[in-house]
Amino acid sequence: MSKPTRPADLYLRFLNLTEALRGLPSLPELDPLEERILELIARAGQSQSRLCVRDVMARDELGAPATLHTRLKSMREKGWITLSDTEDSRRKQVELTQAALSYFDQLSGAMLKAAKGA
Repeated sequence: MSKPTRPADLYLRFLNLTEALRGLPSLPELDPLEERILELIARAGQSQSRLCVRDVMARDELGAPATLHTRLKSMREKGWITLSDTEDSRRKQVELTQAALSYFDQLSGAMLKAAKGA
Protein backbone atom coordinates (compact mmCIF):
# COMPACT_ATOMS: atom_id res chain seq x y z
CA MET A 1 0.00 0.00 0.00
CA SER A 2 1.26 3.49 -0.81
CA LYS A 3 2.13 6.08 1.79
CA PRO A 4 -0.71 8.29 2.99
CA THR A 5 -1.10 11.49 1.02
CA ARG A 6 -3.03 13.38 3.71
CA PRO A 7 -2.70 13.35 7.50
CA ALA A 8 -6.22 11.91 7.73
CA ASP A 9 -5.09 8.90 5.65
CA LEU A 10 -2.54 8.03 8.32
CA TYR A 11 -5.17 8.15 11.05
CA LEU A 12 -7.65 6.10 9.03
CA ARG A 13 -4.97 3.48 8.36
CA PHE A 14 -4.32 3.32 12.11
CA LEU A 15 -8.05 2.82 12.74
CA ASN A 16 -8.12 -0.05 10.25
CA LEU A 17 -5.17 -1.71 11.94
CA THR A 18 -6.70 -1.35 15.40
CA GLU A 19 -9.96 -2.83 14.13
CA ALA A 20 -8.00 -5.89 13.02
CA LEU A 21 -6.48 -6.12 16.52
CA ARG A 22 -9.89 -6.06 18.14
CA GLY A 23 -10.89 -9.05 16.05
CA LEU A 24 -8.15 -11.27 17.46
CA PRO A 25 -9.57 -14.18 19.47
CA SER A 26 -6.91 -13.79 22.18
CA LEU A 27 -8.33 -10.43 23.26
CA PRO A 28 -11.71 -10.32 25.03
CA GLU A 29 -13.85 -7.64 23.46
CA LEU A 30 -14.50 -4.34 25.20
CA ASP A 31 -17.48 -2.11 24.61
CA PRO A 32 -16.81 1.60 23.93
CA LEU A 33 -17.31 2.60 27.59
CA GLU A 34 -14.94 -0.12 28.75
CA GLU A 35 -12.34 1.13 26.25
CA ARG A 36 -12.65 4.64 27.69
CA ILE A 37 -12.23 3.26 31.21
CA LEU A 38 -9.22 1.21 30.11
CA GLU A 39 -7.62 4.34 28.61
CA LEU A 40 -8.31 6.29 31.82
CA ILE A 41 -6.61 3.59 33.89
CA ALA A 42 -3.67 3.45 31.47
CA ARG A 43 -3.18 7.23 31.57
CA ALA A 44 -3.26 7.18 35.38
CA GLY A 45 -0.66 4.41 35.41
CA GLN A 46 1.52 6.25 32.91
CA SER A 47 1.54 9.34 35.11
CA GLN A 48 2.23 7.25 38.23
CA SER A 49 -1.15 8.28 39.69
CA ARG A 50 -3.15 6.01 41.91
CA LEU A 51 -6.66 5.33 40.72
CA CYS A 52 -9.15 3.53 42.93
CA VAL A 53 -12.61 2.19 42.14
CA ARG A 54 -14.21 5.22 43.78
CA ASP A 55 -12.15 7.57 41.56
CA VAL A 56 -13.40 5.83 38.43
CA MET A 57 -16.99 5.82 39.64
CA ALA A 58 -16.78 9.55 40.41
CA ARG A 59 -16.07 10.42 36.76
CA ASP A 60 -19.39 11.94 35.70
CA GLU A 61 -18.43 11.98 32.02
CA LEU A 62 -18.31 8.16 32.05
CA GLY A 63 -21.85 7.67 33.32
CA ALA A 64 -23.68 6.57 36.43
CA PRO A 65 -21.71 4.94 39.25
CA ALA A 66 -23.78 1.75 39.01
CA THR A 67 -22.99 1.47 35.30
CA LEU A 68 -19.29 2.02 35.95
CA HIS A 69 -19.27 -0.55 38.74
CA THR A 70 -20.82 -3.09 36.36
CA ARG A 71 -18.24 -2.29 33.68
CA LEU A 72 -15.34 -2.59 36.13
CA LYS A 73 -16.63 -5.98 37.21
CA SER A 74 -16.93 -7.05 33.56
CA MET A 75 -13.41 -5.83 32.79
CA ARG A 76 -12.04 -7.82 35.73
CA GLU A 77 -13.81 -10.94 34.52
CA LYS A 78 -12.42 -10.42 31.01
CA GLY A 79 -8.91 -10.09 32.41
CA TRP A 80 -8.26 -6.44 31.50
CA ILE A 81 -7.93 -5.01 35.02
CA THR A 82 -7.12 -6.12 38.50
CA LEU A 83 -7.96 -4.61 41.87
CA SER A 84 -5.25 -4.44 44.50
CA ASP A 85 -5.39 -3.55 48.17
CA THR A 86 -4.39 -0.14 49.47
CA GLU A 87 -3.55 0.98 52.99
CA ASP A 88 -7.32 1.45 53.48
CA SER A 89 -8.91 -1.99 53.18
CA ARG A 90 -12.14 -0.40 51.93
CA ARG A 91 -10.40 1.05 48.86
CA LYS A 92 -9.16 -0.97 45.91
CA GLN A 93 -6.65 0.38 43.42
CA VAL A 94 -7.45 -0.30 39.76
CA GLU A 95 -4.53 -1.52 37.66
CA LEU A 96 -4.00 -2.92 34.18
CA THR A 97 -3.25 -6.61 33.77
CA GLN A 98 -0.40 -7.90 31.65
CA ALA A 99 -2.96 -8.66 28.92
CA ALA A 100 -4.05 -5.01 28.89
CA LEU A 101 -0.45 -3.81 28.73
CA SER A 102 0.14 -6.19 25.80
CA TYR A 103 -2.93 -4.73 24.09
CA PHE A 104 -1.45 -1.23 24.37
CA ASP A 105 1.85 -2.59 23.01
CA GLN A 106 -0.07 -3.93 20.01
CA LEU A 107 -1.83 -0.59 19.52
CA SER A 108 1.55 1.12 19.60
CA GLY A 109 2.80 -1.29 16.95
CA ALA A 110 -0.24 -0.50 14.81
CA MET A 111 0.49 3.21 15.15
CA LEU A 112 4.10 2.71 14.03
CA LYS A 113 2.99 0.49 11.15
CA ALA A 114 0.44 3.08 10.02
CA ALA A 115 3.08 5.81 10.18
CA LYS A 116 5.46 3.77 8.04
CA GLY A 117 2.69 3.07 5.54
CA ALA A 118 3.54 -0.63 5.57
